[in-house]
Amino acid sequence: MSTVAEAARDAHGLDPISFEVIRNKLSAIAEEQAITLKSVSGSPVVTEATDFNNGIYLADGATVTMGPQVLFHSGTMSSVIENVIAQFSDNPGIRPGDMFILNDPYRGAVHQPDVAIVAPLFDGERLIAWAGSCAHQLDIGGMSFGSWAVDAHEIQQEAMLLPGVKLVEGGEIREDIWQMIMGMTRLPMVLGLDLKAMIAANNVAARRLEEVLERYGTEVVLGVMEGEIEASERRIRARLSQLPDGVFRAVDFLEHDGHDDLLYEVRLALHKTGDRLAFDFEGSSPQAPGFINCTRAGLVGAVFTALLPILAPDIRWNHGILRAVEVRAPEASIINASWPAPVSSGTVSAVWVATNVSVAAVSRLAACSAATAPEATAITKGSMMVLTLAGQDRDGGPYGTFVLDSTAGGGGAYADHDGISGSGDYCVPRPSIANVESNEAGGPILYLYRRLVPDTAGPGRRRGGAAVGLALTPHDVDQLGAMLISHGVEVPNSAGLFGGMEAACNDPLLLRDGEGTVGRVLDSDSLRAVPGTEETGPKPGHFPLRAGEVFGYSFQGGGGFGDPLDRDPEAVLADVLDGLVSPESAREHYGVVVTDGAFDAAATAARRAAVRAERLGAPPAREAPAAARAEGEPLGPYLSRDGAGRLHCRCGEDLGDVTDDWKRRAARRVVGPEAHGRRIRLHPELELREFSCPGCATLLECEVGRIGEPDLHSIELTDRAG
Repeated sequence: MSTVAEAARDAHGLDPISFEVIRNKLSAIAEEQAITLKSVSGSPVVTEATDFNNGIYLADGATVTMGPQVLFHSGTMSSVIENVIAQFSDNPGIRPGDMFILNDPYRGAVHQPDVAIVAPLFDGERLIAWAGSCAHQLDIGGMSFGSWAVDAHEIQQEAMLLPGVKLVEGGEIREDIWQMIMGMTRLPMVLGLDLKAMIAANNVAARRLEEVLERYGTEVVLGVMEGEIEASERRIRARLSQLPDGVFRAVDFLEHDGHDDLLYEVRLALHKTGDRLAFDFEGSSPQAPGFINCTRAGLVGAVFTALLPILAPDIRWNHGILRAVEVRAPEASIINASWPAPVSSGTVSAVWVATNVSVAAVSRLAACSAATAPEATAITKGSMMVLTLAGQDRDGGPYGTFVLDSTAGGGGAYADHDGISGSGDYCVPRPSIANVESNEAGGPILYLYRRLVPDTAGPGRRRGGAAVGLALTPHDVDQLGAMLISHGVEVPNSAGLFGGMEAACNDPLLLRDGEGTVGRVLDSDSLRAVPGTEETGPKPGHFPLRAGEVFGYSFQGGGGFGDPLDRDPEAVLADVLDGLVSPESAREHYGVVVTDGAFDAAATAARRAAVRAERLGAPPAREAPAAARAEGEPLGPYLSRDGAGRLHCRCGEDLGDVTDDWKRRAARRVVGPEAHGRRIRLHPELELREFSCPGCATLLECEVGRIGEPDLHSIELTDRAG
């Protein structure tokens, strides 16, 4: 019997067709919530970048349906509802027509600008479900515009904290609470419209759910909700049962906490046992004194974001998937901060890096089965750069924006296709950014360029996606107040997979004397060539951007998949002709020699042989076949285990027992950042390691590690059986 049929049977004997009709009606409600929110909102964060999410939840907060917008929010809305229930059921009480507003990261939000409004839904006096919406706000108060508190040492300095206040009571907005919130923001018109958009979205959900209840009956619909969750749980557990047991590890780094350029790490050991996953973040850095931390809510959102596209692309996304998952993290750590640690940059700092390591570890697990291997991916745009601009508009009125062009990084590569250039963020399945003309019309700025940047994609057998870069200057105003925060300027967070190389680092540039650059500065290389252009670092914080001055930045691309020397030379040539890869990078990283618009076959063969010899310090003794070995179970594209529990490279080289670390038998070398790309930079505490097959010199893994720390045991199978 299928899982859908089983769920239908459990839902009061409902036939499978009716079950499908009702559950699709519930999904349609979430879609209509999203349409309503975007239609009412006046913020480009919502209307252009879709930085929001919404859904329907059970009475206890378990997710039933969710939108395909920002997945961080979807993973945390249950925590928001659970905290409202725990804290406010008795006083002030939860009643029909009420709605609660929450942005406290220690009570379920990801960070303070991510404001959630949740509405209890009743059948008479019985609480049966919740509707919820969450959207990033341009400003929610605090010491800095945008509520990104670079200088904060504690959460009280960052922004207004709403613990789950009853904003709507009996269907009416409470004017006292409304005025309090509007008094804290620098953009009351924008925030006010967004809050009303979320209220409207929840009202739409309430009306539509009421219609479904009237047609099918409360118990039937609730049975379908529970059945939907149970079906997803059964399917994810069945999938996990087919994957090998083991520990799959990943590590990533985050530089600068807003006060000092210290290096923090997020370390993950993903334990897969039977039909369960345990995400263990033991070994991650203690919480920082600055605003880069996240709370447990954000960490759960990061895990959810990694799990859904890789292991559950064809499973309904709801709370059932989380029932097969345990998340463990040390208290007072950078990814599970304790009060009152500041967290306003948590989404684009600790949460982002936690997502990176979760994607890497889950992808390593997925690659160990032919059924799930196609979903294994290198890292997509492993960092976020936040640029806010504020001041007076051309007409003298207030102006403020969050420049969301920085979502246009590069997508991670897969086993069977390249990453998407300008892909958007991994946490946003439906990404978009505004047209340049829309941004220029909406505020006093002028773009010098916005385009794909060469050599930002991670090299690999499958190339990562290239990233976008842009430069802008104030227009028709004397100056704007700018604020930049990021990471990944000295850490290549967009890691490759199975020998794929890292993508470019972020590259922020500031030109104080930019007069005459309009029409001459057409890309990041020409901007860098202008005398006086300087790098700003990952967290310069606040700085004035005056008329005639130029700020430019380019973003991280997507990591590569597989050894770059395995890439088809014709594909490399096409990348060169398209301007995605420079001839120099083609030669250095892909071993492809391009001259006069064509690749030189003889020179390419010689160059690739030379690179393989460099990896081993001598010519390889074995030849690397074009395809992976057919026999045995795969551990990625090049390694497989045989029936005796031995691990082999595709060339036949024995790399030891599968329960041991194969890297001990690999050819290991430490290389400089330039060896992986002209746009790669490393923090002084980091080094770049390569691990190659000692037989055929196939590049099996690239690793960024802290100098002096042991190599990462990335895949550790806990049973020898093939």
